[in-house]
Amino acid sequence: METTNTSNARGHILASIREHLAASREHDEKLRVHGSAAAVVPQSNGGKGSPPAAQSNIELFKTNLEAVNGHCVIARTELEIVHALTRIISELKHTQLNPRRIALSDAKGLERLVRLVAVQIDEVAVTPSSAEMFDVDIGITTAQAAIAETGTLVLDSSRERHRLISLVPPVHIAIVEASNIYSTLGEALSLLQSDQEISPIVTFITGPSRTADIELTLAIGVHGPQELYVIIYDGPPLMS
Repeated sequence: METTNTSNARGHILASIREHLAASREHDEKLRVHGSAAAVVPQSNGGKGSPPAAQSNIELFKTNLEAVNGHCVIARTELEIVHALTRIISELKHTQLNPRRIALSDAKGLERLVRLVAVQIDEVAVTPSSAEMFDVDIGITTAQAAIAETGTLVLDSSRERHRLISLVPPVHIAIVEASNIYSTLGEALSLLQSDQEISPIVTFITGPSRTADIELTLAIGVHGPQELYVIIYDGPPLMS
């Protein structure tokens, strides 16, 4: 009798899983064809005029990043990237952090841009050692992709040495090209893999580090950066 009951229970569980998977596939297909409902800008037109316009991937990424306490700036030239970096670091100078040391990944052209920043910094180091990382105030990297529907950055360690730089310093600044912002996680991973084999270490970053493990109270910056700034570069290819 016990074996029969167990078999029946297993059958009900598997049937429920199949039912929900089927519903999920149908829902995913609707999203693929019609676009996510989250990608619509809510606005009231009193029943007149054109329907609400769909957000671009840039706008949707910015909206979702800021919803999880991240900061987002859009730059259309290299000079605007430099101005954005200058403004971010200058503002941080007036906080308790008062950054003095910056660590950079080995992304092409990144050091050249940071050297143009008009803020006094004691030290700028490219891919410092693990021990040195704990004395760094700001980590600056690029990102290989971003996901609009969640405001998530995708960092592939096979293309850039940035893992510790993005995770250890109290502030992380990431530069991502607008053309590398994809609608969904699946699209981002598919396009990354179509270019070359994905690294065994891919880091997903959605907003500043946060945890609620301690007495169920949300704490920011416990396991990583307490501030995340993303500069979206929507311009011609960056120079090396």
